[in-house]
Amino acid sequence: MPTKVKKNQRKEERAIFALGNEAVVEGALLAGCSFFAGYPITPSTEIAEIMAERLPGIPEGVFIQMEDEIASLGAVIGASLAGRKSMTATSGPGFSLMQEHIGYASMTETPLVIVNVMRGGPSTGMPTSPAQGDVQQARWGTHGDHPIIVLSASDVQECLDMTVRAFNLSEKYRSPVILLLDEITAHTREKIHIPDRETYEIFSRIKPTMPPEWFVPYEESMRGVPPMPALGDGYRFHVTGLTHDVNGYPTSRPDEVEKLMQRLFRKIDQFFYDIQIVEETACEDAEVAVIAYGCVARSAHLAVLQAREKGIKAGLLKLKTLFPFPRPAVDRIIRQCRTVIVPELNMGQMSREVKRVNDGHSRIRTLNRIDGQIITPAEILKLLQKA
Repeated sequence: MPTKVKKNQRKEERAIFALGNEAVVEGALLAGCSFFAGYPITPSTEIAEIMAERLPGIPEGVFIQMEDEIASLGAVIGASLAGRKSMTATSGPGFSLMQEHIGYASMTETPLVIVNVMRGGPSTGMPTSPAQGDVQQARWGTHGDHPIIVLSASDVQECLDMTVRAFNLSEKYRSPVILLLDEITAHTREKIHIPDRETYEIFSRIKPTMPPEWFVPYEESMRGVPPMPALGDGYRFHVTGLTHDVNGYPTSRPDEVEKLMQRLFRKIDQFFYDIQIVEETACEDAEVAVIAYGCVARSAHLAVLQAREKGIKAGLLKLKTLFPFPRPAVDRIIRQCRTVIVPELNMGQMSREVKRVNDGHSRIRTLNRIDGQIITPAEILKLLQKA
């Protein structure tokens, strides 16, 4: 792939001119990913193509092109249970096919990363046009109550950084993590910096330290995240998508079911502030604000700067964590500003979350496009001037 590498002035870094999809691969390899299974689909295809080139060149690296997205995520789950840091990448229709396996990974507490480069829909929709229509599918697509971690990136450097973070959160909390991109972010080419792996904090799943005969695979603990041996390490444990007891065997006893489900939610909820990532621009004295994510956040950033030049006290809250929903940061902006604008490339999937927590504190304005075109800074600036 056309990845040009050159020495940066800072010796510890490489600078490359990369697509967002290429940066995802760099981030995955930095995080220690050694297994990828996927089915190419636009606009995520470059991720599979580059993984097919890069993984055979690293120790124990495996790339498999599967027959479909269902099989792809099944293979990723199996590889993770065998101890590999594993990922797949897809887009709209393929992401829909993965939903049942996302639930299985959530119930079995299997760490893995899914990159979904969103495209217009429903169905095969617009494969080469930007959209943000899978936000609520990422949160609620699979069946049943379940916690989930959903991240977003808005530029190429963030594609790398957020992929590393996705792997870290997945391993730390034994949870599937979904990274949402849009076509613009995935296909934008920019200069980015890749620090040495040693400069990143790379987290790997905690393994049991007790003798195998003492191991209880889903035991309750203060942290809520049980240690996870790899299949073949000598620790025998049962893996099932059925609601299970602490030993992994199916159960319908109300006390055991309640305990398991509460722990699955608690392990995410109690570490909310470790998972929540937002970025603020000029919010200190803002009277009007934009809440945005993905490529729309870049348009919003320029619009806010232009508004400031016109004397409008505008600010931007960029969401890098979409779920668990960063309510404290959003709530603070809502209480501070008289008007909050939420632009999105959908009919209002994130603005519903903002309105849900608003409770009458601010006027919420939406700006939505579903025609395969971007939201421009001028469109957002126009609303800021009217706010």
